[in-house]
Amino acid sequence: MSTEVIKKQQAFFQSGAGRELAFRMQQLRQLERAIDKCENELLRALELDLGKCRQEAYMTEVGLLRAELAYIMKHLPVWVQARKVRTPCLYPGARSLIYPEPLGQVLIISPWNYPVYLALAPLLGAMAAGNCTVIKPSELAPHSSAVLQALIQDSFPEEYIAVLEGGAEMSSELLEQPFDHIFFTGGSAVGKLVMQAAARRLTPVTLELGGKSPCLVDQDINIEYTARRIIWGKFLNAGQTCVAPDYLLLQREIKEPLLKKMGEVLLKFYGANPRHSPDYARIISAGHFQRLEALLADGRILYGGEAVREERYIAPTIMDRIASDSPLLQEEIFGPLLPVLEFGDLEEAIQFVNERPKPLALYFFSRNRKRQEQVLKQSSSGGVCINDTLSHISSPYLPFGGVGESGMGSYHGQASFELFSHKKSVLQQSLSFDIPLKYPPYRIPLQALKKLLRILQA
Repeated sequence: MSTEVIKKQQAFFQSGAGRELAFRMQQLRQLERAIDKCENELLRALELDLGKCRQEAYMTEVGLLRAELAYIMKHLPVWVQARKVRTPCLYPGARSLIYPEPLGQVLIISPWNYPVYLALAPLLGAMAAGNCTVIKPSELAPHSSAVLQALIQDSFPEEYIAVLEGGAEMSSELLEQPFDHIFFTGGSAVGKLVMQAAARRLTPVTLELGGKSPCLVDQDINIEYTARRIIWGKFLNAGQTCVAPDYLLLQREIKEPLLKKMGEVLLKFYGANPRHSPDYARIISAGHFQRLEALLADGRILYGGEAVREERYIAPTIMDRIASDSPLLQEEIFGPLLPVLEFGDLEEAIQFVNERPKPLALYFFSRNRKRQEQVLKQSSSGGVCINDTLSHISSPYLPFGGVGESGMGSYHGQASFELFSHKKSVLQQSLSFDIPLKYPPYRIPLQALKKLLRILQA
């Protein structure tokens, strides 16, 4: 089936029908109408798959998507224009331009944790750039996958955009097809397989992975705001967020008062029993639940710790006294467990972070500008958020992506358009005159040529 879809999309792309700005804008508006029409179905699917309340589902998926879509439609007429750049004096009469052109056919393999947003957000960039697209949604979020499939099928011909559902076998089948770009969001183990498959055809890839995003807290903070922002960022979607704070590094003097305040915030956010909170999500599957439940034994539980297998519920949990070889400190947790470590001075905390693979996000809480600058200069991560968590990923003005083992390539806003476009360099020379100096036989002495080129290239 995938082969037939790919052939249809190849023919459609080669026809040139999707290259015009008017067509792209029309299709983006069509997607906007489709999202509006299916909003209730999307929110219901997110509730069924992940236990998300409607407010959280809208805020982190549908609403975020609508904002990104509006931003792209507003700016796309400017982005598609050829951009004039300077031409060296070496080429008199010429002008230089950079033309953005679509890559062709794009494959988007999306994850289960934000199954609507992380399927459609990269699609926005692919559509804006003029490409055809195949989306492979995660089978672990079947309700969201089904709604996405219906939404796309009812709104677009499959030769332009298609959703192909299935498990690992469908992903493997698609990775054998001749795409012009592959966009994958998920874990690093599968990301390596995607890159291996893409290498066989020299297909460029974007990998949005994850890793252990640290949250460093210095003693010079507003303790109330810090506690709120950490708790919110960690336990949103029951911790199943690729940029959630994966572990806390607290300066020793602030540890006890901050942990006490975080306990108070947990009570305020989710009540005495978060199991009954309408605002707290559930673990995606029995397999992920078992993995997380086993980790509860790897430290002292300060808050939370309750697990109910039948409901795939694990309470928002804060832990300390973690063994250095525990999976809590070695692997991405991707769930509502927050290990706490302490440090004496900031250099110690930065060294701890730098001894590990580069994270997708790094968080630092401090009022001190010099320490903020120290963290920025002495650490490397996909993105940084100072005195907040998660918020940096929602700005269309900031590219979002990883570095090192946390991924490659970035998107959001204009970065999405550029990701799925080829910047074609064009030098347009005049035919009004010609300079014979560059043609053989070469009569200019070498020293004179060197001097002339230095002047012209200045």
